Amino acid sequence: MAALASSLIRQKRAVKDDQANRPVANKRKPCPKSNKSLCQKQILVLISKVRLCGGRKVRNEKRPEPQLKGIVTRLYSQHGFYLQMQPDGNLGSTKDESTQFNLIPVGLRIVAIQGTKTGLYLAMNSEGYLYTSEHFTPECKFKESVFENYYVTYSSMLYRQTQSGRSWYIGINRDGHIMKGNRVKKTKAAAHFLPKVIEVAMYKEPSLHELVSEPVSPPRKTAKTSDSPTLKNGRKESPQVDAS
Repeated sequence: MAALASSLIRQKRAVKDDQANRPVANKRKPCPKSNKSLCQKQILVLISKVRLCGGRKVRNEKRPEPQLKGIVTRLYSQHGFYLQMQPDGNLGSTKDESTQFNLIPVGLRIVAIQGTKTGLYLAMNSEGYLYTSEHFTPECKFKESVFENYYVTYSSMLYRQTQSGRSWYIGINRDGHIMKGNRVKKTKAAAHFLPKVIEVAMYKEPSLHELVSEPVSPPRKTAKTSDSPTLKNGRKESPQVDAS
């Protein structure tokens, strides 16, 4: 047994000596963090390109414009006529239900009235005449009010009587003629309209254009009214600009 034990000890020592005498292989040095493999570099470049493209796409996207909920309607007068805007921009009245208008809310109980086919805005000038305008101006703003009989009146937001402060209204008389705004009273049937809603629609907010103090050319189309430009006794009531 002693001989066997000594033999095993000698064998173990020989194995250890052989391992000690073997040349040690060079250990692979760890790559510094900055030196990355080609595959890793390609992946990083690809990710950076994707991020860059995504960022540009976000910048180029336009923000959705605010949407206004309005209505497509016909304006039916209490005298039995529909307010009419002809294809050439002329204003009048008709018994036919052909003319439709966009009623676009542009403020609290303030609307813009636009012909659906022509795209022109209804406006009232400083003389009280209705006309059509290609651009949305302060003269195109009308206050919408519900009267006692549930009819609706539309008055100019810009002009009113100087002394009394009475508003100027859109009106159609019993003969179907469009009246001057300063001749229409809110208590009379000429000023009362019944909007006949066709559908609810979404609109972009119209861009407001400034009024030219001395226009080079007259308004696009002025409605023919039952009143002459000169009032009785040759007097004209000067308008008052409503600052509100």
